[in-house]
Amino acid sequence: MKPLDALVPIDFRSSIRGPLRRFYACSFIACIGNGLTLSLFVIYLHNVRGFSTSFATLLLALSAVVGLASTPLWGTMTDRLGPLPVILFAYAADAVALVFWAFAHTHEQAVLAALLIAVFGGAGWGPSSTMLSRLVSPQHRQRAFGVNFMLVNLGIGFGSLISASVVDLRSPDTFVALYIFNAGVTLLAGFFYLSLRQHGGPIKEHHDDPEKSAQGWRKVVRDTRIIRYVIASVFLMIGGYGSLDAGLSLFVVNNLKLSVHTIGVIFFFNTTTIVLAQLWVLNRIEGKSRTRVMGIVAAFWFIFWIILESTLQLPAAASVPMICLAMVVFAIGETMLQPVGSAIVNDIAPEHLRGRYNAAAGLSWGISSSLAPAITALYFSIHLGNWWPLGTGITALVGGLMMMDLRRHISASADGRSVAN
Repeated sequence: MKPLDALVPIDFRSSIRGPLRRFYACSFIACIGNGLTLSLFVIYLHNVRGFSTSFATLLLALSAVVGLASTPLWGTMTDRLGPLPVILFAYAADAVALVFWAFAHTHEQAVLAALLIAVFGGAGWGPSSTMLSRLVSPQHRQRAFGVNFMLVNLGIGFGSLISASVVDLRSPDTFVALYIFNAGVTLLAGFFYLSLRQHGGPIKEHHDDPEKSAQGWRKVVRDTRIIRYVIASVFLMIGGYGSLDAGLSLFVVNNLKLSVHTIGVIFFFNTTTIVLAQLWVLNRIEGKSRTRVMGIVAAFWFIFWIILESTLQLPAAASVPMICLAMVVFAIGETMLQPVGSAIVNDIAPEHLRGRYNAAAGLSWGISSSLAPAITALYFSIHLGNWWPLGTGITALVGGLMMMDLRRHISASADGRSVAN
């Protein structure tokens, strides 16, 4: 067997044709911009613009709440208009908001810009998942989401490297340049999405079916499978991405006393690991219980937070390689989470409500992004910042246990397992 066939089965490679290939290119381009400013929200407001840590973290939490409140609307628009119009509108509006954010100097300007980014910045993820599910057959869905996640992180990695080489806390103009460039890259990605216009519109048959047209969010919230998934995801995301975005840069700069340039290096290790390991991990989890894989993700993330906690006892020279090692562990968990989570949601979602189901899954990100900054701010405001990693790791374990319990409530097919598993 050829090495390429071992990593990417030939039947899946044959499905990576024009539309799917263009979709992957769009994801890659968009995420170069995301990588430029990843995890700089609090540092930008506090260390560059001079706002208090409490204001920065609470604004991050408020942004997440506003983004959360807008999620159902994006899901409904995706089902009614199709994913492409939603993506194009969101990308254009997000680019404008990023430029406004780059020049925000007052509290009022920062609040308005942050809320605009919250509404439009994450609006494309749900529609993108809906479009990707259209471009591949169900049996390739998990692998397709995994490959997309790999390319997303490759783009973020490129952006992070640019950020690490350019950003300077003593020069606010470098941050302005990063956010403006992010806006430009976002517009470029939207332009490339136009090539998928034949695949991103509404499904006419669903609009002509009175019964399907009448169904909406009420049917979604009555589906206990997606509700259980969302609740478990909230805990898992607070123990993962939510807290990582809310407090890692703060912890690294203020608690460990490391340079802001270290943040870009740390995330480079994260994204490099994802790019190198994703295809191998996809083959290891194929046919395995997706909910059990989620439990393994929680265990990996708990290990990440424990390693981070241990760096408090190390000199700076040893802290950096330890954090990089921790990010490798976190990244391996990510390579399992993203493909199986998206596959579970899209396997239980009926086609005419797919946009709403993906939006519902996105709520877990919004809720965790709302709660994690507030929880992080509480730790640091009562001078327990050194205990923040341990508490966050325990939260990840709780989410993993809840995910494993979901196995009893979904079919073997939705759980991605063979009868023997």
